[in-house]
Amino acid sequence: MTITIALNTEHIHNLDLSPVENIISQLLQEEAIASSEQQLNFAINYQQDPQDPRELSEIPEVRLWFIRLDSRYPWLPFLLNWKEGELARYTAMLVPHQFHRTEGIQYNPEALEIFLMHKIFVLRRWLYQKGISSQSRLMSMSQMLGYDLTEEFFVSIPD
Repeated sequence: MTITIALNTEHIHNLDLSPVENIISQLLQEEAIASSEQQLNFAINYQQDPQDPRELSEIPEVRLWFIRLDSRYPWLPFLLNWKEGELARYTAMLVPHQFHRTEGIQYNPEALEIFLMHKIFVLRRWLYQKGISSQSRLMSMSQMLGYDLTEEFFVSIPD
């Protein structure tokens, strides 16, 4: 079941998280978080000048909305639809990057590493609290962002 959250210019300019809050509170109430893994998509309808060549992740107002979202739900990557590029887009909203015509998005390597490690620590604890196995999920997430974490890495993290 794909879950699509529609955002518009007003939501973004007002830093209004209500479209996400409504969905998340419903999932938490129904205890449907585990079954909603990798099901969340964003439909962003942000008005910008037709001559503006920037991607959404290059627009400060859009990035600020996602920073606020991430501070409220730091475990949200668990729900994002990785296969449809939502994890990459979410990461681009939070990690400095550049676009290259031939190579696509190029994240700042140090910023990406900090982002990924933060998400690993947050998600590991959150998944444990929810009773959801985490190691393979977190290894897959790290691979999506270009990192290969080993099982030994996870053993080295204290509970």
